[in-house]
Amino acid sequence: MKIAILGKPFDEETVPFLQALLDDLVARQTEVIIVESFHTYLDNRLTLPPGIGTFRRGDSLRGVQFVFSIGGDGTLLDTVTYVGALQIPILGINTGRLGFLATITVEKISQAIDALFKGHFVLEERSLIRVDTDPEVFDGINFGLNEFSILKRDTSSMIVVHTYIDGEYLNSYWADGLIVATPTGSTGYSLSCGGPVMLPQTNNFIIAPVCPHNLNVRPLIVSDRSVISFEIEGRSNNFLLSLDSRSVTVDAGIQIAVRRENFAVRLVKLNHVNFLTTLRSKLNWGLDKRNPVGISL
Repeated sequence: MKIAILGKPFDEETVPFLQALLDDLVARQTEVIIVESFHTYLDNRLTLPPGIGTFRRGDSLRGVQFVFSIGGDGTLLDTVTYVGALQIPILGINTGRLGFLATITVEKISQAIDALFKGHFVLEERSLIRVDTDPEVFDGINFGLNEFSILKRDTSSMIVVHTYIDGEYLNSYWADGLIVATPTGSTGYSLSCGGPVMLPQTNNFIIAPVCPHNLNVRPLIVSDRSVISFEIEGRSNNFLLSLDSRSVTVDAGIQIAVRRENFAVRLVKLNHVNFLTTLRSKLNWGLDKRNPVGISL
């Protein structure tokens, strides 16, 4: 088996768990490659087994069976951009905080690897959002797992986002910005703007305004088979486009359209972990003494 690893800096108490992870993989005669920046970080903190290779952004991961994302949800979002259309299954190991996507705690790494090699897991497909702009602004990595946002810059006045669905006029949003979120992104930025939570298998987008000036404007659910396009205006000539954790400043005349990407992300889920369990544990749903005794959170 060949496994690629991406990650971000972690706390000192995480060191023994990650050392055990690498030692376990090598003991199973696994070919391991680590993204170059993370390899350098690990080399100063762990005893790296011999024979571990490295890779950079742009290098093909063809031939890799699984990709381990070590960090938080932000790390997993970045990992998606390395995998792209190859759709290699991603296992999220959570060394961060909330962990809606990276659900494996460091204490469960050993059990997770054992389950992976025994085939005791399922693959959960998550849809992606694709952003087409003229001119191109995301350096060819124009897809994301969570959301696409149009935002005003810094402390400038509100902007107006004229929005169209399949070429038909929807609304002009007078707001600080506008979010188009996937079902996965429904528990992210969109949720903080009053958007609904959607199950991962839902074939929809959420259009959610950020601090709208018209209080009767609410988030809207639309089919992800739609093409959503935008025109932006405001007192400033520059605006911010954000795709997951990547942001760029653009001019007002840019042409923008979003749609569902034609490939998906595959997340490794162990048998005891599912989206509803994650919702209850991360959002504290069910913490009510009126609920029946014995219902597990």
